[in-house]
Amino acid sequence: MFVYSNLLSNEIINYHYFKKHSIILSLMMLCFMLNPVAVQAEGYPLPQDGSRLIGIQQEYKVQQGDTLNAITKLYNVGLIALMEANPGVDPFLPTPGKILQIPNRMLLPDVSHKGIVINLPELRLYYFPKGKQEVHIFPIGIGRIGRSTPTMETTVRMKIKHPSWTPTTQSRAEHFQATGKHLPSVVKAGKDNPLGDYALQLAYGNYEYLIHGTNKDFGIGMRVSAGCIRLNPDDISWLFQQVSTNESVRIINQPIKIASEPNGQKMLEVHSPISRSDDDTEFSLYWTKEVIKFNNQEVVDNDEMTEALLLHQGIPVVIESE
Repeated sequence: MFVYSNLLSNEIINYHYFKKHSIILSLMMLCFMLNPVAVQAEGYPLPQDGSRLIGIQQEYKVQQGDTLNAITKLYNVGLIALMEANPGVDPFLPTPGKILQIPNRMLLPDVSHKGIVINLPELRLYYFPKGKQEVHIFPIGIGRIGRSTPTMETTVRMKIKHPSWTPTTQSRAEHFQATGKHLPSVVKAGKDNPLGDYALQLAYGNYEYLIHGTNKDFGIGMRVSAGCIRLNPDDISWLFQQVSTNESVRIINQPIKIASEPNGQKMLEVHSPISRSDDDTEFSLYWTKEVIKFNNQEVVDNDEMTEALLLHQGIPVVIESE
């Protein structure tokens, strides 16, 4: 649980957030016809020495005709994650020869490593299989502004193959406003069903939240859903086969992740916080008590930490004094 503190008098870092999520979504609608590349579930062994750092540092040299959307499919990462790791790069016309940082190296969230863990600011799902010292990581789409995915501790209530979709009254009204067409009261399984071929129903609220696939070729790694969690078709197909009913599901909100590594390195990973409404243009990134204590260590370089908090590139950085 987060403990909020009035910083800047002590420790609040303010920065401007330029509604990138809504802008990106509009742009992505123009290129949803890109062909997806099948990627197997990315698995990593869990560190056995107390480290929280996993993954591998990867780079990609931009080729003529590349788009960031196409590159996300090569590495199975989210679009916003790739853009934040490479600020200033044009998502549609990246410069050929430009070296991109692939955000496939990360700090594990500060929660129990069991079942499904979703960190909303990361736009990532972590799956920790029972009895195995490994973790599998997937990019996800989550609830858009106004239809936010809530934090929760719950379980998988039901596994549904070829789910039908029953749009809510709000979803039907939004669809009509956007297209002038009425949605049916029930959309049967098939190519027109936005839930894809597999869904995990969560035992939360009125059971309205799902982890599901998609029939679209955009939106993974973005805030585009009506509150559910959306995965690439290959990813949900794999996850569906692994997960059991009653398996633990935890949805958290940790934009700041810290680690004191076994080799003595102090590491920080910062993601953009979850915006609250269309009118929000400036946010405060709040620190937990643990982050404040971490920052107060003599070995931590405060300037480097402040820079990481302002840039929120979503990749682990070392922040040590000389």
